[in-house]
Amino acid sequence: MKFLKYLICILSLSVYSQQILPERQRAEVVDNILKDRFDNLLPKLMDDTGFDMWILISREYNEDPVLKTMLPATWLNARRRTILVFYRNKDKNTIEKLAVARYNFGENIVSAWDKDKEPNQWKRLVEIIEERNPKSIGLNYSESFNIADGLVKTDHDAFMSFLPEPYKPKVKSAEKLAIGWIETRTETEMVIYNQLVDITHDIIAEAFSEQVITAGITTTTDVEWWMRDKVTRLGLETWFHPTVDVQRSAEELGNHLYAFSNRPEDMVILPGDLLHCDFGITYLRLNTDCQELAYVLKPNESEPPKYLVEALGQGNTLQDIFTSNFKTGKTGNKILAESLTEAKLKGLKPSIYTHPLGTYGHSSGTTLGMWDAQGGVPVTGDYPLHENTVYAIELNTTVTIQEWKRDIRIMLEEAGFWGENGFRYVNGRQTKLLTIPRVKEHQGN
Repeated sequence: MKFLKYLICILSLSVYSQQILPERQRAEVVDNILKDRFDNLLPKLMDDTGFDMWILISREYNEDPVLKTMLPATWLNARRRTILVFYRNKDKNTIEKLAVARYNFGENIVSAWDKDKEPNQWKRLVEIIEERNPKSIGLNYSESFNIADGLVKTDHDAFMSFLPEPYKPKVKSAEKLAIGWIETRTETEMVIYNQLVDITHDIIAEAFSEQVITAGITTTTDVEWWMRDKVTRLGLETWFHPTVDVQRSAEELGNHLYAFSNRPEDMVILPGDLLHCDFGITYLRLNTDCQELAYVLKPNESEPPKYLVEALGQGNTLQDIFTSNFKTGKTGNKILAESLTEAKLKGLKPSIYTHPLGTYGHSSGTTLGMWDAQGGVPVTGDYPLHENTVYAIELNTTVTIQEWKRDIRIMLEEAGFWGENGFRYVNGRQTKLLTIPRVKEHQGN
């Protein structure tokens, strides 16, 4: 709690670019979060999933995605062959964190291999297993959840060849444990997440302003690269290339992928355009994913047209319908089906394709629709919703604009948190269109 109060103090005193911590402080934050997760979260996850031993095996530059999230702040990659062993003794309420490596795995996991005493790394691993005699051994392999499938075949085969026969029946997929580790957010991480989304919103607001866009000159590609450059200048990273696209009265509605892969490049932004972006950043080992809309004012306009304001309102209504169906233990497919049915009954034309968000942009957990699987997603969509998880609430609704004699899509995406008190947006959501230029208040004489 002391570190959490310290972190809140740092973040509450800073604004926009000054929010970004220098590398040394970032490392301190990351390592403190890891310690909290290892000491307090991991034992509960192991108890909940029935594992008293979890073994992660990786080699340098070919890291298990789960192990990669456990790296100390000063480690950018695993070293040589890295083997981690977590042993949970529920009766004694202890957890051992061991590295079958020549050196400590940062400050949280201690080395448990003296190569002078036992030259063979695999044999030392077996000794550790035999000394503790676990009831169930978890390994990271999974057919359906890619992030939980980080154990490569050569390491799996080598491990099984050294493992004594009595222990082989105890080896099971650690799929649920790995997903739990990836998807669960701690109290401290959620303080950080609020800051991440705030920074993301600030960058979008600046990108969709007269500071960046001059109607008739600036192109959509210009704005995309401005966003990339802005992130770099702030000392951050993007986990995907930003996209900016245009909907206007003179253009036909493209297919569902129009905004992502089939849109024209270098479209000149004009007055009367409805702009849309898809943008996310990586900071302190967490990721954001956000889609927002802006309207380019015509010379005689001081606000967006009423029909576009109402269209955004339909998008917000779809968000409300969707998130109101969240319930712990309910599957993503069930939430999807209920939400689509309810939205259609209200006259909307919805599409929902929400994904877990966290240490990875497209993270592990329940999948709540895909753009090409509105009838449900096998396996990953059948995974139940858990508390203390974050999702990119990603969806759209198609709206007919009579004034444009065409349909448009209101595409929205915001980070949302599901916890014991229900659903909340991590740092709010868009309920008003951004305008380019911003509307200024003019005082009279």
